Amino acid sequence: MIRRSLVRRRTGLAATESVVVLPILMFLIIGTTVGGYGVFRYQQIATLAREGARYASVHGGQYQQDTGNTAATPQDVYNNVIAPFATNLDLSQLTYSVSWNTSNMRYRMGSNYEKPTGNTVTVTVNYNWVPELYLVGPITLTSTSTVPMSY
Repeated sequence: MIRRSLVRRRTGLAATESVVVLPILMFLIIGTTVGGYGVFRYQQIATLAREGARYASVHGGQYQQDTGNTAATPQDVYNNVIAPFATNLDLSQLTYSVSWNTSNMRYRMGSNYEKPTGNTVTVTVNYNWVPELYLVGPITLTSTSTVPMSY
């Protein structure tokens, strides 16, 4: 007799626990997913900066002298690297800058020897990311890559 009355009193306890635990659990799962998207977006921005710097590095002034093609400009870096690789990104929220420390030429010490240090190119990419569920306001993701001139 005693056991039946205890069982009957606990029938609503599971529902009460679910009301407390499930919203917290769902918030944690959704927060983790949105955080994962943020890490993914940052990796995209870092890749755009690295690839843009690599492109500008190998298409510099020495490339122009050797091939007769024009050297890379910031607009070339954007058109050939940043825009094509910016998949699923809102290009209106993306800004970039490309700068060479002195020129886009590589220093040479003689006909057979190149100075190990020389000019560098720096590419910075910024992206205003709004998380998918609007849990927080817009976040600016920034990545900078500096590469020595290599062509």
